[in-house]
Amino acid sequence: MSGNEIVTDVVIIGAGPVGLFAVFELGLVDLKCHVIDILDRAGGQCAELYPEKPIYDIPAFPEISGQGLTDNLMKQIAPFGAEFHFSQMVKSVEKLEDGSFRLTTDADEVFLTKVVVIAAGGGSFQPKRPPVENVEEYEGKSVFYAVRKMDDFRDQDILIVGGGDSALDWTLNLEPLARSLTLVHRRDQFRGHADSVNKMRALVEEGRINFITGQLGRLEGENGQLSEVYLKTAGGELGVPATRLLPFFGLTMKLGPVADWGLDLHDNALVKVDTEKFETSEKGIFAIGDINWYPGKLKLILSGFHEGALMAQAAKKIVHPDQKVVFQYTTSSTQLQKKLGVA
Repeated sequence: MSGNEIVTDVVIIGAGPVGLFAVFELGLVDLKCHVIDILDRAGGQCAELYPEKPIYDIPAFPEISGQGLTDNLMKQIAPFGAEFHFSQMVKSVEKLEDGSFRLTTDADEVFLTKVVVIAAGGGSFQPKRPPVENVEEYEGKSVFYAVRKMDDFRDQDILIVGGGDSALDWTLNLEPLARSLTLVHRRDQFRGHADSVNKMRALVEEGRINFITGQLGRLEGENGQLSEVYLKTAGGELGVPATRLLPFFGLTMKLGPVADWGLDLHDNALVKVDTEKFETSEKGIFAIGDINWYPGKLKLILSGFHEGALMAQAAKKIVHPDQKVVFQYTTSSTQLQKKLGVA
């Protein structure tokens, strides 16, 4: 073992909500974690794609933003002192003779761990580019695939393209800030929630936004700043003033290096796990959250929380096989309350 290797009980790959809550559950059973994420901060897709967008299905929070959920989770896991390694990706996993693992990242950090927890959401994700000439010239300046700061869209002429929840949600959320807002979809039917569709149509009726049936044609502007977007419509080409373009054509999810680790996969896209421990086909490697698959799987944050709780009990047995796992409640165990700093 060389001196620069980081030795820990558990390495968690992915710092989204499920990976963060796994730190909490593992901390309750006295397991030390290091967390690796390809992004430059915690929060995963919640922080990257919709930090200010409301989430409505987190228990006990009728409404919370993606960033708010991330902030709360970071506060909740603070007592356990997990260490984070951002802006890097695990490129290789090697199983050692004693059953532990050596992980190497693309930043040349090396970890020795007894347990690996894959909590990488959909893997590494990239937005699908619209098939429009020279769109790259405008990306990051006036063409965006996610809304990280709503204030960047204030008093702008916004054009949103898409027919799913992201397009509809941002139409509703950005309308109060925009100088003008136009939603474009190739047909007058939507894949998003009916309630969002109804709210969008009401805004159109009130004249607060425009809806156009059509497709992106070409972009016009200078030095990365859009001024007008031309649409292909049934009536011919139509120019719409636009200083911000949000094309929501979906995300391309890729497992990345995980696909080469020899784990059993479902449809070559998700990691198969059992429903007792959420362990993969490789003992000591677990997968929780959106990246795993089992019969009846629901891609919900709350499901990932549940999976993390069961995973932690199994991880304890691997790291400390000589110690008996005694299940305790945080409400009544003074031992757990001391760990959390509340007793």
